[in-house]
Amino acid sequence: MSKSRPTGSGDALPAVIDPDDAGGRVSRAILDFVSHIPASRVDNHAQPEAEARRLANRAAQRAALTAGSLALPPGPLGWLTVLPELLAIWKIQAQLVSDIAAAYGRHAELGREQMLWCLFRHTTAQAFRDVAIRMGDRLLFRRLSHGMIERIAKQVGVKLSRRALGEGLSRWMPVIGALGVGAYAYYDTGQVAATTIAMMEQGFGTADEGDAAEPAATPRKPSATKHVVARLVRRRGKSDTE
Repeated sequence: MSKSRPTGSGDALPAVIDPDDAGGRVSRAILDFVSHIPASRVDNHAQPEAEARRLANRAAQRAALTAGSLALPPGPLGWLTVLPELLAIWKIQAQLVSDIAAAYGRHAELGREQMLWCLFRHTTAQAFRDVAIRMGDRLLFRRLSHGMIERIAKQVGVKLSRRALGEGLSRWMPVIGALGVGAYAYYDTGQVAATTIAMMEQGFGTADEGDAAEPAATPRKPSATKHVVARLVRRRGKSDTE
């Protein structure tokens, strides 16, 4: 009896990558990445928003060129460039966040919470619902535990890995795929810049436990409801005694 031979050939598409496994690798890369805030050589600028937009345009062009170049290898080689491409783009974008903060004179206030927010909030806003609270026009960031950062990184990692694996299929059409990947990197870097500029313009800080509890501790409506309930109880007491 002859042994069955494997059903693959050199011309076949590569095996499908498990999105959960890819998401795990991306999330681990995110955890390693946001632990370091890049230094900046940009000085505090008299017109920080204009300088920020100039920096954003330059970074978006670099990101598009980098992503497009890494997407050029055809076939199976293209799959190997997916995670390196993400890391290369994040490096450009993280430097952009750092430089914009420096232009606003707020580089020293950047932490891993702000870096996570600027780099990935536009990817999946749902993952960031507990990261910051709004106090007026200002953003107050909660100090995140390692477990919370792991949860956010996992959600972002799954989202990014699914998109990256979809882009991996385009690597079988090198030129067209490279143009599409480069265009998306340009757009994505613009989104990072927009989030960072908005954060700088409206102001941000760190929320302590008192700040985080304040909106829930002093609402007006609950106190009014309490008075209504008290009146109903008093009326019911009178009717019972009558």
